[in-house]
Amino acid sequence: MRKTRIAIADHAAEAILFNRRIVFSVIVVLVLFLVLLLNLYQLQVVRYEEYSTRADGNRIKLVPLSPNRGMIFDRNGVLLAENSPVHSLELIPEQVADLPATVTALSALISIDADTQERFYKDVKKQRRFKSISLKEHLTEQEVAILAVHLHQFPGVTLEARLTRNYPYGDLLTHALGYIGKINEKEYQALEAAEVSANYAASRDIGKSGIEKFYESQLHGTVGYQEVEVNSRGRVIRTLREQPAISGDDLYLSLDLGLQLKAQEALGENRGSVVMLDPRDGSVLAFYSNPSYNPNLFVHGISSKNYNLLLNSPDRPLVNRITQGLFPPASTIKPLLGVLGLENGTVTEQTRIPDPGFYRLPNVSRRWRDHLEWGHGYVDIYTGIIKSCDTYFYHLAYKLGIDKIADFMTNAGFGRPSGIDLHEENEGNMPTRAWKKARHKQNWGPGDTINIGIGQGYWQATPLQMALTTATLVNSGGRITPRLARNFHNQQQDQSLLLPLEQAITVIDPNNWAISREAMYRTAHQEGGTARGAFLGATYTIGGKTGTQQVINIAAGQKYNAKAINARHRDNAMFVGYAPHDKPEVTIAVVVENAGGGGSNAAPVARQMLDYYFSPQYNAPTLPSIADIAVIQQQRYDAMLVREQAYAEEAAREKAAKEARKAAELLRKSGNIVTPAENNLPPQTATESTPPPPAATEEKPIDE
Repeated sequence: MRKTRIAIADHAAEAILFNRRIVFSVIVVLVLFLVLLLNLYQLQVVRYEEYSTRADGNRIKLVPLSPNRGMIFDRNGVLLAENSPVHSLELIPEQVADLPATVTALSALISIDADTQERFYKDVKKQRRFKSISLKEHLTEQEVAILAVHLHQFPGVTLEARLTRNYPYGDLLTHALGYIGKINEKEYQALEAAEVSANYAASRDIGKSGIEKFYESQLHGTVGYQEVEVNSRGRVIRTLREQPAISGDDLYLSLDLGLQLKAQEALGENRGSVVMLDPRDGSVLAFYSNPSYNPNLFVHGISSKNYNLLLNSPDRPLVNRITQGLFPPASTIKPLLGVLGLENGTVTEQTRIPDPGFYRLPNVSRRWRDHLEWGHGYVDIYTGIIKSCDTYFYHLAYKLGIDKIADFMTNAGFGRPSGIDLHEENEGNMPTRAWKKARHKQNWGPGDTINIGIGQGYWQATPLQMALTTATLVNSGGRITPRLARNFHNQQQDQSLLLPLEQAITVIDPNNWAISREAMYRTAHQEGGTARGAFLGATYTIGGKTGTQQVINIAAGQKYNAKAINARHRDNAMFVGYAPHDKPEVTIAVVVENAGGGGSNAAPVARQMLDYYFSPQYNAPTLPSIADIAVIQQQRYDAMLVREQAYAEEAAREKAAKEARKAAELLRKSGNIVTPAENNLPPQTATESTPPPPAATEEKPIDE
């Protein structure tokens, strides 16, 4: 059998194939190597800074440093708002595995009430989960010691020490200073919109009201940063670099603490306000609204129960009565109206009109009564102001007309913002024809003008405007811009915040201002003057005007009897004045709510304020210690809680009585007659929790 012949390999072809494979493999390797080189170049050269920054980000962190808030002092350098060290217990939600269980465990170690826990959970929902959130602030030394021992058991829980705001004088300056509080979502969005949110990277608080809010940017300061190196667990190893925070500027107010204490003492338990200005530059010397509240409650966290008591209180302690309280200015406007009458030629210094005890419009039978039933006889402008004769100013207002009155009084400062350095201010209302048409869909009538002549009716003003317009009278038409803040103090310079006088009213005869000022002087010093009794024996001269503002209507022919009506429906007492008469240094406005006549109730408060101002004690005050103030403030706070709790219980009784009467009425209508013994209704109370709005009436209270 023939053997199969094996073919001999083609070595030449195989060599060529092998060489081709080698070349291809080398090319692939070279290409891959080039790609690797290009990629290494991209990483090491082109994108070096980017990846270097990322790498540093894993080991280097920027920690924002909170600036110290600028402190606030009174005009004499007494500290009114300070920064106090506190310890707080804080949690970072994203680092806590079981938040409710952790909070419960911490509550077993230290006392954390239900309100505090509820507020914490609300904050957790509002804040970003990587941010530290306070569970309990103002820890005691004992609480700090207990937590320090057990802190290792709670990942994501820390003890933090920081500075927070403290107001040592409590409710004495609340409506001027305001307070700071935690930044909420709305405020954070506003900071972002203003492109300043980065400056609050380490800040938790922001000014909420008053001076703290108005001068927030200057008081807050500038955030700093600390560059630190951390390990894989986030623990700080060392500090690489630090840019210190810049503290906020210290602020000096024009307020005098001694005058504030005197205002609180003079008002006592009465609802009302006292404001004192320097008519020469607009400095606010005293600024007290009563009742007030302790701002530290809001800084440190107020319970929902106590907040609701303040919010729903018929005494309205949260309202700044000086800039937000609205009252018809009553007879306090008569000196200014007298200037307008003289300037317009409607009356002269010698003009006398008969006052039979009432005023009648032409062809109208209705009588607008004077507070003196038998009248004042023949009255000129001096007597009209000194004895506060309503009939004289009914006549003057009717002759002038609302258009001239509204224009003049607006220029003086009524019905417009005062320009004070607070955001919380009402403009009030200087009524006009157009206003009544737009608001009430009615034409302006002569009776409306009559009411305006004695500062009643639709006219609404704040106590600050009353003091401001008195300063306009003192300055012969020059209008000041009131300022609570006097100057900022920093390392470079003192920045004055006072503004120059503005000539708002120019008259043909400057003596017209002097005539009204002379009448105000006689009001306080002449026999028969409505303020004379309050200023007997004063060591200084004063010009003033009393006012009694009617709260409810008194029907024609009916006499005002304070004892027969609800206490909150009684007249408001008012007084405006300036001193000394020859060279005024201060103007003052006092409102005492539901107190009665201005001469017997508001003017004595002004007397106490002015006596202190012109005494040697004003320039060398002896102030109570912080410890004594703390005791007084705690007593006032406890009394407030008792009072507000009584109001709340009374409101609850009224509500229950109303519902019971309604249910009884439904049963009666359905045919099921219920006897008083069966329905067991609670007794009705004669006290109303909320007073009615000021009366827009053609009547007048019976005495000044």
